Amino acid sequence: MSRYLNLADTLGSRIEQGLYAAGSRLPSVRALSTEHGVSLTTVQQAYRWLEMSGLAEARPRSGWYVPMARPKSGLPSMGKPTLRPIDVSDWGQVQDLLELEREGKTIQLGRGMPDVESPSLRPLQAALSREGRHAGIASLHYNDMQGVPALREQLSRLAVDAGYQAGPDALIVTTGCQEALSCAIRTLCGSGDIVAIASPSYHGTMQILKETGVQAFEIPSDPVQGISLEALELALERWPVKAILVIPNASNPLGYTMPDHRKLGLLRLAQRFDVPIIEDDIYGDLVYGWPRPHALKALDEDGRVLLCSSFSKTLAPGLRVGWIAPGRYFDQVLRMKYTSSGPTAPLPQIAVAEFLRKGHYPAHLRRMRRQYQRQRDVMTEWVRRHFPEGTRISHPQGGFTLWIELPESFDTHALDPMLREHGIVIAHGNIFSAAGKYRNCMRLSHASVFTPRTEWAVRKIGAVIGEMLDPRH
Repeated sequence: MSRYLNLADTLGSRIEQGLYAAGSRLPSVRALSTEHGVSLTTVQQAYRWLEMSGLAEARPRSGWYVPMARPKSGLPSMGKPTLRPIDVSDWGQVQDLLELEREGKTIQLGRGMPDVESPSLRPLQAALSREGRHAGIASLHYNDMQGVPALREQLSRLAVDAGYQAGPDALIVTTGCQEALSCAIRTLCGSGDIVAIASPSYHGTMQILKETGVQAFEIPSDPVQGISLEALELALERWPVKAILVIPNASNPLGYTMPDHRKLGLLRLAQRFDVPIIEDDIYGDLVYGWPRPHALKALDEDGRVLLCSSFSKTLAPGLRVGWIAPGRYFDQVLRMKYTSSGPTAPLPQIAVAEFLRKGHYPAHLRRMRRQYQRQRDVMTEWVRRHFPEGTRISHPQGGFTLWIELPESFDTHALDPMLREHGIVIAHGNIFSAAGKYRNCMRLSHASVFTPRTEWAVRKIGAVIGEMLDPRH
């Protein structure tokens, strides 16, 4: 591990433990250089790392300081720790949500689907059309099990933006991120095994665990810092955990991006207990800030991180183009890919590769980040205005979903059918938990361009919640 990362980890731990109060001055570069026996440059690199993590800020001609603490009263609370691994709940409620997604007349605020009508996707549509017209008979054959070489070359370039090195031969193209996650889980686990998973988490991942016969050990997550490393450490000490599954960047559904020093702490825990990590980085390119935060895999020194991603959230889910960088597990994952679906369809791969090669992807991402961030702020204001007092709202750092927490006694599952009468669909919170927790929570999407009907729907949701909370009803 680099010296500056070790120093940053030490300082970050001290700050988190309260040894340096919010707003207080941190030790000078020269003092830390003397204390730790490192160069001034190493200390400066450590401070810059802490600055990117939000734990330090530079003040001109004054030094480095701990940022003033941000109020957290309006954010969702951290879930309660789980005492044991559990079987994943039935998928009937998830299936119900997917069925409702196909109903065109509803105001769909529950699905995690990007805006596929953006004009910045026109070059991709043109590429798909062109490839469909001109592809030869070879496009109907089985193609390379790892995926089209031209796409893997472009994915290798994207890996550099995420901070890690993965040549084309180290990547496997999958049929969406769902297959990448499935291959990773089935490579590492069998029936009866235990996976530690950040909670709340993406419902699709938990359904993979269910179908594989794997138990989930839910680790509570802070809405800013991410998965609780303390609770994870206890789980690793007490249970034979086979893998850790996390979404470090713009997590679904809370929207946090783990600070770099917390990512480092997570990786160190995995190394100490010799446990692999499955990293879902599907929202990484949609983090609002710039530069893009590094993937957890950027810190991976021994190939234990299996990074899974796709273009389902950045471009369009109908492409079904994802990938996995499986590290030391490459051969096993490729075998799982073969038994899962065989090669992924080549035409969408070729079209996406062209879209990337011609430089359209960065411009599209810039447009989407601006849109999603702007609409996050608008929807947050609508929720504050129309929902009952005391409602807690996440503050996502990327992506296009809000996590909303209502009083503990409230049941969003009971709210659901009442909203459907008005043609409104939400994602109720219990599908984001293996045990069916978070019944008082919901996830709302803010991807598609807003219309007057969107605000009407949010206002109606708040009104129905108010009626349900009113003891006179």
